[in-house]
Amino acid sequence: MQLKEIKPLFHRELSSLYPSEEIDSFFFLSIEHFLNLPRFILALQPEYTLNKAEETPLFETLAKLKTNEPIQYILGEVEFMGLSLKVNPFVLIPRPETEELVQWILEAVKANSKETIKILDVGTGSGCISLSLAKNLPNAQLSALDVSKEAIKVAQENANSHQVKVSFQQADVLDKALKLDRTFDIIVSNPPYVRSLEQKEMKQNVTAFEPQQALYVPDDNPLLFYKKINQLAKTHLTPEGMLFYEINQYLASEMEVLMEQDGFSGIEVRKDIFGNFRMLKAIWAG
Repeated sequence: MQLKEIKPLFHRELSSLYPSEEIDSFFFLSIEHFLNLPRFILALQPEYTLNKAEETPLFETLAKLKTNEPIQYILGEVEFMGLSLKVNPFVLIPRPETEELVQWILEAVKANSKETIKILDVGTGSGCISLSLAKNLPNAQLSALDVSKEAIKVAQENANSHQVKVSFQQADVLDKALKLDRTFDIIVSNPPYVRSLEQKEMKQNVTAFEPQQALYVPDDNPLLFYKKINQLAKTHLTPEGMLFYEINQYLASEMEVLMEQDGFSGIEVRKDIFGNFRMLKAIWAG
């Protein structure tokens, strides 16, 4: 079968589920991943023909996409801050908004005069935040927590793949007995923050496939994780240490109030590339 016949097949089968641009992306990601073919192959070789072995993974991918399975889980990888990271259903798929949070941290660190900086990533998942910070900050010491042993395994594999040193620990930040053996200059977290009432706004490829414990919080206590991490920060941030969060866009005002009530200063909320209030920074005076 010719490759040029498979692209319209993707569109015919998926047009009721996804916009055209996204279907194009699925097709090109698939041929790059499974066949090591560049995106411009159809322009260079319009008659490029596949054998049965080459066709099979493309048809299998198409079948999975029709069930709403995320392309990132199908391919088993995603790009984040220039790093190719392994992902599976035990970890959230890293988003562009989280890249913006990492960029904000990098800006803040560059403005800081300390030679060595200690950073804690709470709820590391795939390790996307801690690994990208470690790659961009060679003098930083990175530690990361996650409640899921499966997520820690994925994060460690990603760290090994990119030859990055991060100290990973399986731990539940909600555990009252949680103890850490050091202080940090920065604590960052992208914790669960989606209320059950917001699930109806989300796509099925998220609700049906991504790990629920990394997504959802009770409707009656949506800031649960932020409250706990704030308390952790009070005892484990150095004086003038910084706390960075990814936040629920609908709860930005509530987050600012919480940070003030918990004694943090220099509170700043930023919008992401989509115009949503998605990031927060605060300082602990100590």
